[in-house]
Amino acid sequence: MHLDAILVHFVITVTFAFLIGLEVKTYREQYHPKNHRDFFGTTRTMTFMGILGFVLYKIDPVHLVVYVTGLVGFTALYLLFYLEKLKEGKNSILLYLVTLVIYSFGPFTERYPLWMTALLFVMVVFVLNAKRAIQNFTAQINAEEFETLGKMILLSGVILPLLPDEKVISYIPLSPFKIWLAVVIISAISYGGYLAQKYIFKHRGYFVTGVVGGLYSSTATTVVLARKIKDAGASPIIDAGIISATSMMYFRLIVVAAVFNMTIAKDILPVFVCFALAGLIVSLYLMGLKEPVAKGVDFVDENPLELGTALLFAGLFVFMMMLTSYITAHYGNTGLRLLSFVTGLTDIDPFILSLLTGKYSVTEHEIVSAVMIAAGSNNILKAAYALWFGGGKRAVRAAAVVFVLGVGTIAWALFVR
Repeated sequence: MHLDAILVHFVITVTFAFLIGLEVKTYREQYHPKNHRDFFGTTRTMTFMGILGFVLYKIDPVHLVVYVTGLVGFTALYLLFYLEKLKEGKNSILLYLVTLVIYSFGPFTERYPLWMTALLFVMVVFVLNAKRAIQNFTAQINAEEFETLGKMILLSGVILPLLPDEKVISYIPLSPFKIWLAVVIISAISYGGYLAQKYIFKHRGYFVTGVVGGLYSSTATTVVLARKIKDAGASPIIDAGIISATSMMYFRLIVVAAVFNMTIAKDILPVFVCFALAGLIVSLYLMGLKEPVAKGVDFVDENPLELGTALLFAGLFVFMMMLTSYITAHYGNTGLRLLSFVTGLTDIDPFILSLLTGKYSVTEHEIVSAVMIAAGSNNILKAAYALWFGGGKRAVRAAAVVFVLGVGTIAWALFVR
């Protein structure tokens, strides 16, 4: 039997309005059990608002005069209720906003695909249920960090389209547009890991700190965990966190390569996955030793979306591109390998990015080797950091594993490929 579309839309509108009414009632009983007078109706009121919105819209679906009149009338009625609440020192308009959403279900079901109405319904239920979670999350947020995020979005959305997408300087192989686009993408990947580490997985254990922190910055994570070893003493659990951070670096480089150069990403994929899994296996083994350790780890590092950090990264990216172009043109593959090892002892992201996006007088095979050498060299640096910040012998277990991963990666690039 074929049901009329209007009937289907009406049933959906009434059903969603009724269910949200039930959710509002649950919300009231959970968060305001003794203040029922703070609520402008619940289940029946919400259901009638859904019906009213549907009917008034169908009366005049073109000019919407009747529908808007009903909205104005309801707003005026709620205003009288709200003025009374203000006298009691209460200023929440949550119920009014929820009711507006219900009032819009009628036009929504008629004008848009039904999945949009369903999504709107789910979001209302989710937000009502997530009151405590949202309050806890917002209480931990550093406002300056999200202000910085806003600046970066503004710069990306406004300045990026204005940059020329053609080479401006002959010896820089990329246009300003592509250079800044690369900076935005790398910053976004780092920022995602940073937010996850700081707000979602905070104080979730050393292994989780290593895994998530490695997606943001394996070097910074190594330093933080090594300092914990120095304070709390040698521990296989903290060692596991340090090793897992280095393991996740391999996955992070695979993702970065896939974004900018899929061919190179495919070449490094099997090798980097093997080294990453080897590190994770060792980490899980150390986790199973279950030696006592002091609890808690505070991950404190600079926001990767700070404007100064982004501009510095852009400058290093361009410099590495020019330097790599000069080295490959004058010293070939030997010079590139030496440069890869040296830059691995610093921040490797600008150098890796320059290899993935530039055009040089070396083969793709040699570029893949250079990426591996830089990753391995960076592991050697992290092993040294683990020893230095971890108090020498206390961190020797983690440093040894990270060092072996680094030497193994370099050896693979030099002798196996």
